[in-house]
Amino acid sequence: MTGFNTTNNTVGVCVFKKITTIPCPSCGTTRSIVSLLQGHFSQALYTNPLGIVVFVFMLVLPFWILADFFLKKTTLFDCYKKTEIWLRKPQITIPLILLVLINWIWNIIKQL
Repeated sequence: MTGFNTTNNTVGVCVFKKITTIPCPSCGTTRSIVSLLQGHFSQALYTNPLGIVVFVFMLVLPFWILADFFLKKTTLFDCYKKTEIWLRKPQITIPLILLVLINWIWNIIKQL
């Protein structure tokens, strides 16, 4: 065993869950990432699909930041600005909000 316990809910940092006893949409993200690091993709997906998205960002962003720094470019910031504009479109925002709500319902059903 690696020292990580992905099934025990005794340690929690989610203020929302502590106050309401209802898991938030991002509850389980850390456990999902730990499952990915251990090679358990299906467990990560089950725990919280958002963990996979966060994991990808955690892998890519440091290299992107370093590349921008050494190449003296602003591609990450430029991408951020374009993404922010893109996310303001209702045809993008509404489905993303629905996905977060579905994930939240999923967390509540699982009693995460």
